[in-house]
Amino acid sequence: MAFSSCSPSSISLHYKNPKTPFSLTHKPFLILASSANDSTRPSLPISTNSNPKARFIARRSESVTVRQLARPLSNVRSDEYMSLPASQYSVLDAERIERIDDCTFRCHVYRFKFFAFEVCPVLVVKVELQPNGCCIKLLSCKLEGSPIVVAQNDKFDASMVNQISYDVNRGNSLWQKLTSDTVIEVNIEIPFAFRAIPVQAIESAGTQVLEQILKLMLPRFTAQLVKDYQAWASGDTSRQPLGTGEI
Repeated sequence: MAFSSCSPSSISLHYKNPKTPFSLTHKPFLILASSANDSTRPSLPISTNSNPKARFIARRSESVTVRQLARPLSNVRSDEYMSLPASQYSVLDAERIERIDDCTFRCHVYRFKFFAFEVCPVLVVKVELQPNGCCIKLLSCKLEGSPIVVAQNDKFDASMVNQISYDVNRGNSLWQKLTSDTVIEVNIEIPFAFRAIPVQAIESAGTQVLEQILKLMLPRFTAQLVKDYQAWASGDTSRQPLGTGEI
């Protein structure tokens, strides 16, 4: 599988204070009352919460209608485009791709801004073939970029699933429908420098970043998929990545 190149870009978000100010919420604790008569009773420890965390989640679905050519996109035959091995597609975006095996790839993807910090994710993804398409799953994610971003690598977890499918009811028709359904979720421990900012504001900004990425990436992804199918259907065996990778 080949992938298209990406160039650095920036997504900037501005958070406006609401009319009514946020109030910081203190961690819950337990107050124990005692008297001289029960001074010998053992005291209970004060309960503490773990470090504050933020959760970002974004979902998006994108569909495109494709005219099937002499070599089909999908039907009951085994030589259809959607039945090709993962290594024979040329559609995923990244600045640089390293093949781990036929179905697993390390992707150095596009850069973006979160508040004032540059974030450069390095993803390991696996492409799994399925009866009516394929599924791209995130196996791991490492952050590069600004020092404060790199310091978060052991303080977050991320998941991503991109389900690409076709309409099984249109298998032998002239026109086929391709759909890409994607969900991204990130859970991160809030860095100390950001803890004065309400969690709601951080989650809102992070979710907007993910939503903007999906809004820009999915239409391009489906367009690349269509172009790659057309190249394959024409007999082109030396297909190259078609996208610019710019966000």
